[in-house]
Amino acid sequence: MVDLTQQSLAEVACLIESREASPVDVTEACLDRISRTEETLNSFITVMADEAGRDAATAAKEIASGNYRGPLHGVPVGLKDLVAVSGVRMTAGSKIMADHIADEDAEIARRFRAAGAVIMGKLNMHEFAYGATGINPHYGSARNPWSVKQITGGSSSGSGSAVAAGQCFAAIGTDTGGSIRIPASLCGVVGVKPTFGLVSRRGIVPLSWSLDHVGPLTRTVEDAAIVLQVIAGHDPLDDSSANEPVPDYRAGLRDGVRGLRVGVPEGFFFDGLEDEVEVAVRAAIETLKAEGAAVSSISLPRIDEIPNAVTAIMLPEALAYHQKWLNERPDDYGESVRFRLELAATIPAVTYVQAQRFREIVVREWREQVFSQVDVLACPTTAVSAPAIDQSELSTTFNLIRLTNPLNLLGTPCVSLPCGFTKAGLPIGLQLVGRWFDEATVLRAAFAYEQATDWHKRRPALD
Repeated sequence: MVDLTQQSLAEVACLIESREASPVDVTEACLDRISRTEETLNSFITVMADEAGRDAATAAKEIASGNYRGPLHGVPVGLKDLVAVSGVRMTAGSKIMADHIADEDAEIARRFRAAGAVIMGKLNMHEFAYGATGINPHYGSARNPWSVKQITGGSSSGSGSAVAAGQCFAAIGTDTGGSIRIPASLCGVVGVKPTFGLVSRRGIVPLSWSLDHVGPLTRTVEDAAIVLQVIAGHDPLDDSSANEPVPDYRAGLRDGVRGLRVGVPEGFFFDGLEDEVEVAVRAAIETLKAEGAAVSSISLPRIDEIPNAVTAIMLPEALAYHQKWLNERPDDYGESVRFRLELAATIPAVTYVQAQRFREIVVREWREQVFSQVDVLACPTTAVSAPAIDQSELSTTFNLIRLTNPLNLLGTPCVSLPCGFTKAGLPIGLQLVGRWFDEATVLRAAFAYEQATDWHKRRPALD
């Protein structure tokens, strides 16, 4: 008998559409998977078992009556626990919001419901999304399905572990300095950070409003395209939402990379890598070349200066959101998050303003000097494979965010996808970066690489 939880989203969607599997069967399989693995992984803060069962039964009736809504109809998904779901607890991974009940759906949850998806629950995360490890002092740390002594990466830690472990077929994460791509890389799944403003953030607890992005984690590139199709698009009630047309992301997936200009950054993204990471990423680039891509090296303007600008923006914006709680309930924050918030108070306003001005300059230079020469950049997602949970968080964080946070300042679309494993069996991620609002090309390049390899077919041995 086919284990439904080991299928891709696209595969299980086909089974549901053809009525070879019912949304009830699929949801029950995922709930069983959660019950068997959750004690080990700690992916969820809240499992919505009763609600999921009801939604699956509704989806089954709709499909049986001929009202099939599309490839997410009846498919179990998970939401990072800073995405509001009406009537459900939303903690943001914190003690401070431990008893908060959302009074309406976030826009992204509303779109999932409109597509007929089954929301399985609220996923574990780094406290207030303010960290890259997923180590959480309040709800326990999510653990990596490939090695439970290792971190999943954060801040979307439960999103990475839940998808990798087959607890759901897709999950939503947020990415301010790498928090979708890092768990995708460390957990061996696909993670998409869309262009800034492509996906609505309304109803989502912010970290840094000018750096926050929202996107999917899935098992395959096609799965990511399916989810992005549903969640992308203008939200008139979100001031940061971009009013840009949304193409059919699956339409060109199979067009290949022949003639596509792939740039390999000089320095920075390849400095200080674990040997196994560099070998795997270099081999992935050679695979793209073998598939017909035109590969060349490229220099990236001001790349060494960008991380400092990210810090100068992120910290003050986070403090602005947390100021009241930090004054009234400082001891309810975890030590590392409180440290970062207190550090933010030392950053002068002029430094913040200069960083935002610098951002405008860098975006213009990358438009003119980088994406006029190449269509996609290829580089590692993280410099290291998944560190052990008991390693120092602050030192680990630097190694994890160093290759992801520059792209948050730029706001460009990025995909992380598996490109190998270490000798210890830990996943390695390839990061592909494209032009603003050109997710279709980035996904096409990612799909071409994925189909030329079999990394995405591997599953962690949890049973």
